[in-house]
Amino acid sequence: MNKNIFKTLTPYIVALVVFLSITFVYFYPVIEGKKLKQSDIRMWKGMSKEIADYRESTGDEALWTNSMFGGMPAWQISVNYSSNLIKYVDKILSLGLYYPTNYVFLYFLGFFILLLVLRVNPWVSIAGAIAFALSSYFFIILGVGHTSKAHAIGYMAPVLAGIILTFRGKYLWGGILTATALALEIISGHLQITYYLLILVIVYGIYQIIETVRTKDYLHFGKAAGVLIIAAILAVLTHSTNLWATYEYGKDTMRGTPELTKDILEKSSGLDKDYITAWSYGIGETWSFLIPNIKGGASGLIGNIPELKNADPNYQQAIAQQGNAYWGDQPGTSGPVYVGVIVMFLFILGLFIVNSKLKWALLAATILSVMLGWGKNFMPLTDLFIDYFPAYAKFRAVSMILVIAELTIPILAFMALNKIFTEPDIVKKQIKAFYISLGLTAGIIALFYLIPSVFFNFLNQNETVQFAQMMKSNDAAQVSIYMKSLEDVRIAIFKNDALRSLFFVLAGAALIYFYIRGKLNKTIFVGVLSLLILIDMFGVNKRYLNNEKTGSSYNMWESKQSFANPFIPSQADKIILQDKDPDFRVLDLTKNIFNDASTSYFHKSIGGYHGAKLQRYQDLIEHNISAEIASFRNAKSIEELNEYLRQSQILNALNTKYVIFNPDGNPIINEYALGNAWLVSDFKMVGNADEEIAALNTTDLKTKAVIDKRFEDSFFNNFKFDRNASIKLESYVPNKLEYSFNASSEQMVIFSEIYYDKGWNAYIDGEQKPYFRANYILRAMTIPAGQHQIVFKFEPKVWVIGERVSLASSLLLLFLLAAGAFIEVKKRYLK
Repeated sequence: MNKNIFKTLTPYIVALVVFLSITFVYFYPVIEGKKLKQSDIRMWKGMSKEIADYRESTGDEALWTNSMFGGMPAWQISVNYSSNLIKYVDKILSLGLYYPTNYVFLYFLGFFILLLVLRVNPWVSIAGAIAFALSSYFFIILGVGHTSKAHAIGYMAPVLAGIILTFRGKYLWGGILTATALALEIISGHLQITYYLLILVIVYGIYQIIETVRTKDYLHFGKAAGVLIIAAILAVLTHSTNLWATYEYGKDTMRGTPELTKDILEKSSGLDKDYITAWSYGIGETWSFLIPNIKGGASGLIGNIPELKNADPNYQQAIAQQGNAYWGDQPGTSGPVYVGVIVMFLFILGLFIVNSKLKWALLAATILSVMLGWGKNFMPLTDLFIDYFPAYAKFRAVSMILVIAELTIPILAFMALNKIFTEPDIVKKQIKAFYISLGLTAGIIALFYLIPSVFFNFLNQNETVQFAQMMKSNDAAQVSIYMKSLEDVRIAIFKNDALRSLFFVLAGAALIYFYIRGKLNKTIFVGVLSLLILIDMFGVNKRYLNNEKTGSSYNMWESKQSFANPFIPSQADKIILQDKDPDFRVLDLTKNIFNDASTSYFHKSIGGYHGAKLQRYQDLIEHNISAEIASFRNAKSIEELNEYLRQSQILNALNTKYVIFNPDGNPIINEYALGNAWLVSDFKMVGNADEEIAALNTTDLKTKAVIDKRFEDSFFNNFKFDRNASIKLESYVPNKLEYSFNASSEQMVIFSEIYYDKGWNAYIDGEQKPYFRANYILRAMTIPAGQHQIVFKFEPKVWVIGERVSLASSLLLLFLLAAGAFIEVKKRYLK
């Protein structure tokens, strides 16, 4: 009996060893205690520094930060949701490993589980897990620090596995697996990936509806659907705080409904269409599924590569130092989507030899994913989804939806391999399908290799326009030679990669051919094919995520100490940090202000790095702040800069106390900044957001407030200005600000803090009082005569209620998981 148990467990033990071995061989610097240096993680550390410091000093969650874009909720930055106990399941499943090894292991494990649910042989499932986990995009995102995206991708397959298991009639374990995997998917915190998973589930659901109509088994469908609905609700409730808070916050961000009339007319129900589709995968670029360098590699310089020999000798160095290694039409890329040429061959073969009608659902999902990934290159479908598919317009970078294809292609591919593995005669009987599949992969690759210029352009659209302009103002013949040389180098890069793909697909096909002819046993067949897939995909990934800084590789390792302290303060930063004022803002003109969070690491920044800014703050950036900043950068002297500062209404109202013009010198002190709070003598009532933002440019905000008429009942408007009145910020933490106030009569006070009524409460002497919005984005109050303490506290109801719901639902899910395991063990071993 013990021997039988060991024999049964052997493939699963081997799977664990293989998955961990590949992970640690690839990421061996982790064993040495090093960390990946990732651009997005550096930015995250900058944006979350104030939150992290508060958490460390108090043990509590700030839930708000003033460190970027004037101030914003922390929901999508850094919050520790301690009541969601499912995070401990995540720790267990990822074996407590450090990044990035934890998420790579989840890639392997999740897809392995899915294939087992699909009744794929465990040994074939190991090969499938290798192919899925090593899909190039999944490694590329690890290198740039898209951690939550990688985390979410890791749980896509188990969610689908739970749904499939439920529709197979395993209601208990199907429901438990779905609820647990979906809870883990949601806790990863990347709603865009979860949303794309939902699209895949809808396609699968349509397939099940069609099957139900065909079989007339409506009772089973009702039971399965009911179980899955309950499982989904339970999974959502485990992370109810974040989902509820994100839903609330989203309505006020640039992903919600615009405030300004012009933007309402131009935008979809979410983001601007141009913004949504900026990163659209090229139609021709889709051939990267077969040939990774179909449009080159990652954006960056070509460098000194062997293919330079194909260029005119006079231009080789110029191409190496100036030519872009990527010639597709995306604004930039960290690398292509490569799912593996052997996997693509098996996918196509699966359309012929797999009997399950699930293959058509997988094909439909794959095609839909690819066509939506084309974005602006296929606007009829993109417009349809943006305009009519709920919440689709809330997400940008539509090329990301290719994660669906990266899941569905290997599913069908290894269903096909399992068919070959268990029934080798099936290919013998359908040998024509084998040759057709080979022709649609190896044949097409060979054709591309022979006449590449017939099928592809080797200059992108921007380069074509740029060279055309250069020909008008430079020596046209010289420009033409350079263009030809650049194209020749790129064609050589492409052809070398085509040959590489051709070798792997022919080698994979040869293995299958010899196996079905009885020349190889099962062990050698699946082992060698797994190794071939591993070598193929491992090699491609090493181009973009390497242990040495080579070529366009994004990988750089650093010590734990460097990782923990990603930014070094400049001389200007050090001077500003000596200021004892607890709350002011800094404008660093030496940085990419609205796409950089390094300033936020040390100060409260006017800019920052985030994809979901408050819509009203974004409006100010576009209509006011950017113009003010542009004038600063054009200043030719300190005197001229000071004059521009005097005229900068918005930046002064945002209490921009320091401007960094030279990081190695003294910062500019802005004597015109209006301070933490100030009293105004008058106000101007406007009819709507358009009038409000326009009035900011013509109103002296130091003496007069601009107020939307929606707030006309929120304050006492017969106040008499007291020149001797005072208000002072006495203490500051991110979620609580205390002021002292003294006046002989009622006063209107403007606070240089971002207005957000979904959590911020105002108190006068401990009694909650109303406040309102002024100057488009700031808080304001009318305060009665006398000496008072004014306190603003961030107290979102969603935090209190959501955490209670999360705790109760996660406890329930853990109980169901434990009860299901007990029942299974009792049924199998305690009879």
